[in-house]
Amino acid sequence: MIALALYDEARRALAAAWRVDEVTQIRDRAAAVLAAARIARDEELVRQATEIRLRAERKAGELLREMAKNGERVKGGDPKSRDATLAKLDDIGVTKSQSSRWQKLADMRTEDFEAKISGAAKEIERALVATQAERIMAKRERRAARERELGAKIAAWPVKRYGVIYCDPAWRFETHSENGLDRAADNHYPTMTLEAIMALDVPGIAADDCVLFMWVTGPFLRHGFTVMEHWGFEYKSRFVWDKEVSGNGYWVLDNAEELLIGVRGDVPCPAMGDAKFPAVYTERKGRHSAKPEYFAQIIETYFPSLPKIELNRRGAPRSGWDAWGNEAEGGEL
Repeated sequence: MIALALYDEARRALAAAWRVDEVTQIRDRAAAVLAAARIARDEELVRQATEIRLRAERKAGELLREMAKNGERVKGGDPKSRDATLAKLDDIGVTKSQSSRWQKLADMRTEDFEAKISGAAKEIERALVATQAERIMAKRERRAARERELGAKIAAWPVKRYGVIYCDPAWRFETHSENGLDRAADNHYPTMTLEAIMALDVPGIAADDCVLFMWVTGPFLRHGFTVMEHWGFEYKSRFVWDKEVSGNGYWVLDNAEELLIGVRGDVPCPAMGDAKFPAVYTERKGRHSAKPEYFAQIIETYFPSLPKIELNRRGAPRSGWDAWGNEAEGGEL
């Protein structure tokens, strides 16, 4: 709205101007706004400033031509023979090249001039898009380099540490009644109390710069934040898995789980232009507690170089990962 108001004001000022110096002042202000709009990558402001600048130059050309026609300024010839009473281009702050170019704009047919305005704005907008793409690519390359450097730094530690910790704590859920015991987690694997989960030595295996991905169900969301903070991580965001099938729940039938994301130290988040994934992902649940491979693939996409470990892993470790858990090979936490 502010930009539109300035544009309308500039159009009115240009229509009211009758001296070359007034018009060139409007033109210079438009040029300054155009330069700022390019830096800000504001396409609408670029279009408006480009139009005002060209309209001001065309009007300046019309006024210069009119002044020469009316004998109000010097036009060509030997400078020594010029009438000292006539205005010179230098006197009105216009260069010879500007005068020539602006008068050519004044000589253009209206439809050709309007097409020139449209073409000039589009050309600048295309340049802006190209520049923005280059900046995005540069940011992506810098982020990728930081991720690789961090991975090498962590891997060089004499005691093994991890830059990515992916965990699915064995939360202990109390069922409504004996009828729900067949679906209780304890019926499928040993669960842990909140205190026991907090006591896991996750801080001891985490690098100074580390990202934590932790699964939590709705009833344990508060505990998830508690555990994350206790382990020394700051919550950043989350993914939501829509399981399509309703499960247990006191207040709601819980058909979703959340993958909390926390960071300790300085871990590069995905750069603009990198593959960023939507917060909600839908996949029908499989066997009890199993999580979609999709989320591990996201982690690998974001952090290909960081040493990774999966806690509470079932089966063999993923390729390139370490694993710990009651049903996976690994050391004690």
